[in-house]
Amino acid sequence: MCRNIKTLFNFEPPATEDEIHASALQFVRKLSGFNKPSQANEEVFERAVAEVSEAARRLLSSLHTHAPARDREVEAEKAKERSRLRFG
Repeated sequence: MCRNIKTLFNFEPPATEDEIHASALQFVRKLSGFNKPSQANEEVFERAVAEVSEAARRLLSSLHTHAPARDREVEAEKAKERSRLRFG
């Protein structure tokens, strides 16, 4: 899985449209191998991003959990600590 794609489910506050779009963009970039598509591929690239964003939005709104919502700041600190331990 692409390391730049972050978990968006079960956070307080919920994922924003910008976060969903950014994760879709990363996913399409990974699949296509393009960081920025050529003019010939730009339309299909952008359509793919929009379709993945919509699918992600539907997924996030359909998922259910009994676990308490996670705090973004606490999770960010945990990630920094894991990174520090891994890379020094």
